[in-house]
Amino acid sequence: MMAKEQCVKNPEYIFFEAPREKAFITGSEAVAEAVKRANVDMAIAYPITPQSESMHLIGDLYAKGYLKDYYRAENEFAVMAAIHGASLGGGRVFTATSGPGTLRAMEMFPVWAGSRQPIVSAFMCRGVSLPPSIQPENIEMAFLLDTGMLMFHAEDAQDYFDMILKAYVIAEQPEVHLPVGVFADGFFVTHTRDLVMLPPDDIKLPEYDPKSAPVPAFDMETPPIRVTRDPLLNKSNYTSYAANATWHQEILAAAERAKKHIDRYLGGMIEVTNPNAKVLIAASGTAVSQSREAIRALEKEGIEVGLIKIKSIRPFPTQEIIKATEKADIIVVPEFNAGGWLCREIKAAIDNNSRVIEGPRVYGGMTMPKEIIMNEIKKAIGKNK
Repeated sequence: MMAKEQCVKNPEYIFFEAPREKAFITGSEAVAEAVKRANVDMAIAYPITPQSESMHLIGDLYAKGYLKDYYRAENEFAVMAAIHGASLGGGRVFTATSGPGTLRAMEMFPVWAGSRQPIVSAFMCRGVSLPPSIQPENIEMAFLLDTGMLMFHAEDAQDYFDMILKAYVIAEQPEVHLPVGVFADGFFVTHTRDLVMLPPDDIKLPEYDPKSAPVPAFDMETPPIRVTRDPLLNKSNYTSYAANATWHQEILAAAERAKKHIDRYLGGMIEVTNPNAKVLIAASGTAVSQSREAIRALEKEGIEVGLIKIKSIRPFPTQEIIKATEKADIIVVPEFNAGGWLCREIKAAIDNNSRVIEGPRVYGGMTMPKEIIMNEIKKAIGKNK
């Protein structure tokens, strides 16, 4: 079965106006559905659990004619280097990885940001520690926080579909032009089915225009091809330091400029429920879903709890979280990792951070039953009294 004839529609129509129909699909299938509508030129893959299914499905999209090119590279580093080259050449590209694959390719992520490439990559987070684990855990996000990429964290398959598709429009804004990592907790999202509202598959985003980029495309028609910055890094003098520092500052500034586009397309960097509650849960990813269940159960016991769903990890919504936590006495931060990277970010953002409860945290593939969140809240309320 070949690709449907797709017509180009503007992003606002696809995101906000096009009719949507329910589909009962996995998170991996949601990734492929997003790429189907994203007008992607090229995808490059290397299999790793739990990412493999999504890139297999994108290979099927290539076979049907939805992508111009697709292949399997030698390893994760090769994928990220090759996808970088495809983006340098002016293509709209997609790839994905998980856990140890993220770490193996780590060198390339700041290279993407440093060369201002609007690459979109999906990360299906899994354990990376010894003993080896393929189970859900998002510690790899901690390692990526300062690579220069934008980082969105999906709660469910619907988020994953929307965030990947919208990431292209945000990344390709001329004033932004940075890579975007779209993260989901592996298996919990990738391998479970959920109702996802999908726009028609006979529409797609406008094609990427590399001429709108703040840096020229890597082609023989734009001499001197692309300006490289290696000579500045190889000379130990003041000019080298100043040039390098200035470029880093511009990458950070571009992430700040992305905020208004994230607000526009993702509906804000955070989503707050019951902001006047004295007890709040602040979470991202699958921990948000578990927190919703805990809140419902606590309400039946007469305990009022609010929720801050954090969608954008980079740029981090510092001012939004400061405002959302103004009235809170207790802020509980459940996480699917041992290090507590989200808790550290929140504690660094707000005043009186003794209000922040570090946990509960689960890792190594453990689930997070609502009861352990409820117990953490009850314990904190008891101490607060």
